[in-house]
Amino acid sequence: MPRAIDFFARIGLSLQIVKTALAAAVSWLVATAVLGAEYPFFAPLASILTVQVTVADSVEKATQRIIGIIGGVLVSLLIGHWFSVSSFSIFLAIIVGMGISKALRMNPQVVSQVAVSSFLVLAFGLQEEGYALDRVVETVVGSVVAVLINALIVPQNAIPEVENSMIALGEQGTRTLAFLASQLRQTEKGQLVGRQETDALIATTEQSIKSLQLAEQSLKYNPFLTHKRTHLSRLAIGVKRLEHITTQIRGIRRGIADLNSARIFEANLQDTQALQQAMEATAACITLFSHTMVGPTERHRPALLASIREAEKLQKQCLDTLRNINTNRALRDVGSILTDLSRILAEAAR
Repeated sequence: MPRAIDFFARIGLSLQIVKTALAAAVSWLVATAVLGAEYPFFAPLASILTVQVTVADSVEKATQRIIGIIGGVLVSLLIGHWFSVSSFSIFLAIIVGMGISKALRMNPQVVSQVAVSSFLVLAFGLQEEGYALDRVVETVVGSVVAVLINALIVPQNAIPEVENSMIALGEQGTRTLAFLASQLRQTEKGQLVGRQETDALIATTEQSIKSLQLAEQSLKYNPFLTHKRTHLSRLAIGVKRLEHITTQIRGIRRGIADLNSARIFEANLQDTQALQQAMEATAACITLFSHTMVGPTERHRPALLASIREAEKLQKQCLDTLRNINTNRALRDVGSILTDLSRILAEAAR
């Protein structure tokens, strides 16, 4: 099945397109067979607008569509009771419907739906008894059919995207911290040490958070993926910790930039080898942590713990170099870097 989906996606027929077409056809069939409607346009139209990437999004769209058409029908019936169909009555129905929806702070989709429904029912339904009610029922049928098809036919599972984004984030974190370690003693004035690398890390972090949010959406109202919620909860913890690690790396970058611009390494800490080794060892832990959270714990956990122990040892050795620092500013800034490194290990070890 995944191969077939990939093949059709390459020629432009994505799964969502197929679901949308199927939902429209089935809703038309149900409306004609069950409701006895000859031309139930509102049913397939509701299906087309309801099918979204996730079931949760489809439920939200269906709710908006149903609320919108009910509001539009009520407005059109009210206006149609006092006015015949004309340019003025159409203007009045649309402005009243949209105005009330906006005043009630409804979703923009609902506001637009109220306007469309008001116009259609006012223009075509006032002369036919039961027209307005039939259009509401057709919309409900089309929306329900769309939600069911989206949930039952190959429901989206966005968890692999979360896993891939976490691995990418861990690797990006390792590269960024290792790069910052190589930038010690870079004293060129005005140089923004590691700014480009940390910006890339921030972007990767945001992408990972978005992937997690999409995966959480994909599990809502989806009975076929409930068994994956435990794993997703674990991934959510991992993404949160990696986000914290990103924050610590950003602090380290600022600390190094301050030390370099003030030429602290040249004046008070000429030997930076111990700090570089501690940073590189800590950087290696980030990738291992992401693999541990994504893959089987028993496979990656031993390597992660060994890497953490090595990094802790090097960080402790780096503390000895603080004795050679004579200024309070340098002591504070270098100590801040070591504190951030220690917090990274704390996130990885929890």
